[in-house]
Amino acid sequence: MHFKNITLDEFSVIGISVRTTNKNGQSQKDIGELWSRFMQGNISAQISNKLSDNLYCIYTEYESDYQGAYTTILGYKVSTIGNLSDGLIGKNIPNSRYRMYLSEGVLPQSIMKTWSHIWESDIDRKYLADFDVYTPNAFSSESPIVETYLSV
Repeated sequence: MHFKNITLDEFSVIGISVRTTNKNGQSQKDIGELWSRFMQGNISAQISNKLSDNLYCIYTEYESDYQGAYTTILGYKVSTIGNLSDGLIGKNIPNSRYRMYLSEGVLPQSIMKTWSHIWESDIDRKYLADFDVYTPNAFSSESPIVETYLSV
């Protein structure tokens, strides 16, 4: 699977989160429920000072590696974290080098294909913060492209 090396500066996000693990398919259930909460709760409208309409799904605060517990945050890149509404969290994502993959095709299968490739590889990962970036048209396109960033 092709990737591009890229360095990103520190940035901040605001969103909602869940603590989960990949064991026994728990993350699919938890992250699916997180997406439902986000969409049904109109979380987007509660986040001010967004820098764009790109939606970030961030995996961070790893207990160990991808097999241990971690936190998933669904939210937006913002100019500052500031005061948070009830239920929202803010997180600073440190500057880091990343491998950027393009997940193309039907969602969520295309994303799962990318992550399966990552989990099966021997990439020397930092486990700082990894994330998927969904542009607004990712949800309406027949063949969306989602960027997946892996901290290395």
